[in-house]
Amino acid sequence: QVQLVESGGGLVQAGGSLRLSCAASGSIFRINSMGWYRQAPGKQRELVAAFTGDGRTNYADSVKGRFTISRDSAKNTVYLQMNSLKPEDTAVYYCNAVVNWVGYWGQGTQVTVSS
Repeated sequence: QVQLVESGGGLVQAGGSLRLSCAASGSIFRINSMGWYRQAPGKQRELVAAFTGDGRTNYADSVKGRFTISRDSAKNTVYLQMNSLKPEDTAVYYCNAVVNWVGYWGQGTQVTVSS
């Protein structure tokens, strides 16, 4: 089994910054992909940013230039640096990882951006 533990959410004013972390632990042979999704009330879960299996990064158009995903492979951890936050970034942010070709989700962390 694999566990994903997220941290770093919270309340911030518009224009502010937050950094999310997600650490994977357990029986890890290979991390195929890892990244962040978010779900706002009444909306579908959407990709925010992720590393693909070949090491490339994908970003949602709405966060390009403001958010940066990074990773520490030795720690099986990904980070999401979120700058210039907007009220529309308010959502529950979920870490997602495909490990040993099986998908896993974290418990989610709330990010609230006040105007």
